[in-house]
Amino acid sequence: MIKERGEANMFTYEEIMSLNELEMSVYQYVLKHKEKAGYMKIRELAEEAHVSTTTVLRFCKKMGCGGYSEFKVQLKLYLSRQIEPETDVDISNLADYLNRFKTEEYMRTIDRAVALLKESSNIFFIGVGTSGMLAKYGSRYFSNVGWLSLCIDDPFTPVFGDHGEETAVVALSVSGETEQVLNMANGLKMKGCRLVSITNTPNCTLAQMSDCNISYYMPVRKTARYFNITLQAPVVTILEVLGNKLYCADPERQEVMMEQGEETSE
Repeated sequence: MIKERGEANMFTYEEIMSLNELEMSVYQYVLKHKEKAGYMKIRELAEEAHVSTTTVLRFCKKMGCGGYSEFKVQLKLYLSRQIEPETDVDISNLADYLNRFKTEEYMRTIDRAVALLKESSNIFFIGVGTSGMLAKYGSRYFSNVGWLSLCIDDPFTPVFGDHGEETAVVALSVSGETEQVLNMANGLKMKGCRLVSITNTPNCTLAQMSDCNISYYMPVRKTARYFNITLQAPVVTILEVLGNKLYCADPERQEVMMEQGEETSE
């Protein structure tokens, strides 16, 4: 039975760490000559890597393959899934999104998220990678409109105490399947926090576990090395609209901010 390999990595960290010095020579050769290695005979690969055929077979076994033939199949499958760089981005998708944003149904979802956030005294923004950077922006933006907001972009950050419903969480993830974000969201939800998620589609794990999900439906774009470059302008739009609506929904908080601003300027 052929083992399904991940799209981003042909070899796992655990597999690489299990290799000895000679097997590592095979690994290094395959990395440098991936297209060629998939069509080489085992003796040819052994000669090029300066090892024995037995070493090549041990390498294949440690990579989770039953033998050399299965390894070549896995390598070819991995290469076939490599994404070619796109020549241009279709801005019309962004225009379509903005038109969708104005619909009553979409605005009802936005208002539902605002209602959840409004009931909270503080807000945690969580995300990793690019979503982590946007989480920082969201945290700062919400602070600008008077909400105590913190960003957690390190999945190992300890969050102590029982926050309960006084805290809301805004979780950002394009795929909605990022393990670190799911773990953080689940941990905070277990403490009683409300969970609002912003994902590309509503069918992901993060969306399903949320009290409210806002999806933006952008075509997924990845580089040849599988770095996600899906347009994130919709996420910025969502964050800013949520922040503005929160500000407008709480006149008392506006007055406090104005008073504090006057005191600061004196």
